[in-house]
Amino acid sequence: MPADVNVSTEGKEVSVEEKLKMLFELQTVVSEIDKINTLRGELPLEVQDLEDEIVGLKTRITNYNDEIKSLNAAIANKKVEIKDSKTKIEKYKEQQENVRNNREFDSLSKEVEFQGLEIELSEKRIREFTNDIKEKTEQVEASALLLKEREDDIVRKQKELEDITSETAIEEEKLKTKASKIEGMIEERLVIAFNRIRKNARNGLAVVTVQRDACGGCFNKIPPQRQLDIASRKKIIVCEYCGRILVDKDIITPLEELNGNKEN
Repeated sequence: MPADVNVSTEGKEVSVEEKLKMLFELQTVVSEIDKINTLRGELPLEVQDLEDEIVGLKTRITNYNDEIKSLNAAIANKKVEIKDSKTKIEKYKEQQENVRNNREFDSLSKEVEFQGLEIELSEKRIREFTNDIKEKTEQVEASALLLKEREDDIVRKQKELEDITSETAIEEEKLKTKASKIEGMIEERLVIAFNRIRKNARNGLAVVTVQRDACGGCFNKIPPQRQLDIASRKKIIVCEYCGRILVDKDIITPLEELNGNKEN
């Protein structure tokens, strides 16, 4: 069997030239799929970012409301403590009227003074808690407003994405089916190499034509003898600078024509 001919998975002989044509056609098809994805642009990422932000805002609002609830409970507790202190003050003052000596009077006076300080401290805490509630309420309102804006944004972005997806879905499916068909006609090692090069190459180009004596991918000059080797289509040649598969510009042949020639 000639060196430039291999056997396909279907048992048919496939020349290097045919492989190059199929690889170039595969590149053409996946590039069209890339164009569709470019048309969608950053919308999928924007939708995902908005979804994440909405979840974060809802969590923030829930946490603020929980904190406000806790602060209200703390205020209620402080009011109970104030009431208890006032009750004790009244009791101590009544006891002062019935003391037998100055020492008992002074002791009760200290208790009254202590409870008075407790009331002042509780009132101070209530003022602090009230200010905290005011701040957190404002934060809840601001977060709720932002949440509404983001929910409106995501509805609009999702609509845009759905419109673009519906417009291109049929075309994209046809292209993916065509790409799978071509891949099935190429030996697995070449498909793996193609996908590896494509993943690392700018603009997803794994197969490029020679344009003006240069690589169509990185635009580095290709020596004349190497151009002749590429044009002969006897072996698969990659650019020594960027690693892309190189084909001559005259290889642009529809896959249908290639398939027709194979059937004949």
